[in-house]
Amino acid sequence: MRVWDLPTRLFHWGLVVLIVFSFVTGKMGRIEWHMYSGKVILALVLFRVLWGFAGNEHARFAGFLRGPGETIGYALATVRGTAQRYLGHNPMGGWSALAMVLLIGFQAISGMFATDDIYTDGPLKYLVSDDTSKRLTTLHRYGVNVLLVLVGLHVAAVLFYLLVKKDNLVGAMVTGRKRATAATAAAAGGSAVTAVLLLAVSLAIVLGGLAIYGK
Repeated sequence: MRVWDLPTRLFHWGLVVLIVFSFVTGKMGRIEWHMYSGKVILALVLFRVLWGFAGNEHARFAGFLRGPGETIGYALATVRGTAQRYLGHNPMGGWSALAMVLLIGFQAISGMFATDDIYTDGPLKYLVSDDTSKRLTTLHRYGVNVLLVLVGLHVAAVLFYLLVKKDNLVGAMVTGRKRATAATAAAAGGSAVTAVLLLAVSLAIVLGGLAIYGK
């Protein structure tokens, strides 16, 4: 059955490509391209936040963010090998996904205020003091390491589910489909028109805001 709608899948793989691109261009010193990528990432993160309220059952925050009791219970059940199967994000995966999106969003925002003190300033650097800009620059640099840890844990979890639990999460995020059980309910698809409108709004907010306030 269809689990992940097309907007969610395009967001996921688009973010994967842009994060790799941002990491490579940052290491190569291609800061101009690095900042272009950051602007698009920020728009995608904003879109995902909006889609968290307008998407299908498994894309909405209400559909995958669960309380601490259920999350801890799922973690313990996973260790015992008795964890319930979820079509969408499981309780641990849901919070992991949110943490990833929030950190990526912070990286994109902090980069707008960052400076290398030599050649390049972020487009919004002039809005804050030099001390604030330096602090955000430091957090932006350390944030890369935290993000790499989260990405590593994400990949490890995907491999665990593939090899141990025989649940192909990568394939599901490509096709949008997973094998359902009799106890699972079908998820309604998110509107493609709504997705396009929300993406357009996200791009307009980010690029329009930078055009007005950026340098």
